[in-house]
Amino acid sequence: MYGSISYLLRREEFLMKKALSRKQINHFHITMNKDICGGIPIIKGTRTSVANIAGYYLMGLSAEEIQRELPHLSLAQIFDALAFYLDHRETIDRELERDREEIVSKNFPAGKY
Repeated sequence: MYGSISYLLRREEFLMKKALSRKQINHFHITMNKDICGGIPIIKGTRTSVANIAGYYLMGLSAEEIQRELPHLSLAQIFDALAFYLDHRETIDRELERDREEIVSKNFPAGKY
């Protein structure tokens, strides 16, 4: 029971959210609220996730290019999201990987191809 994949993923997600509680986020533009986007790190006043910003960064976009893609964000917000990502890279990378797996499994369900 405790060794199941779903249990381990839920436990990992719980530990991440606990470790990154509001008290411990030292980034002015970043917040986490379980009622907004499931508690993932987002830019304050938006529903734009740090993982979304990190995705653009990992595709090779500069902060200025990210701002052109997301003009509702200031450069300060983008740089703070990138700093948060670099401070918590392992956790955010796991979140990005989970999102990729969900997209692939929805678009290409097992047994259909």
